Amino acid sequence: MINKIKTTCAIAVLVLSSFSVSAETAQHGSFNTDGSAQVWNSENSVWITPEQFWQNFTTNRGGLTWQKSRDYPVYSKVNEHDTFLVELDSGVCLMEFFHGRWRRANDVQRWDDKFNSHSGCEKVFE
Repeated sequence: MINKIKTTCAIAVLVLSSFSVSAETAQHGSFNTDGSAQVWNSENSVWITPEQFWQNFTTNRGGLTWQKSRDYPVYSKVNEHDTFLVELDSGVCLMEFFHGRWRRANDVQRWDDKFNSHSGCEKVFE
């Protein structure tokens, strides 16, 4: 009887521990699932604003290549993977120069698709 109880307890522990192992963890660059403008930064294991996320991304790469502006940098002076924050009436969007043109940084880095509708990113190509 005692062996049966031990076996049952062991099975219960295994089943319960499998739930915690299989629990979904946030991936770097994913938005908070409750819809708030918070993004998971796995480097620091913390939820931060999308703007802070962009700042951390560019800082880790040496900082923004071009200052925040309503005007795009002069095409002839731009290099592959240059970054800047484009300012629109609807907000800002981190842009990255990739394969000969400016793209939303999310389109290059492939963070959460919600970045494409955050702040100015939704209307950046209008």
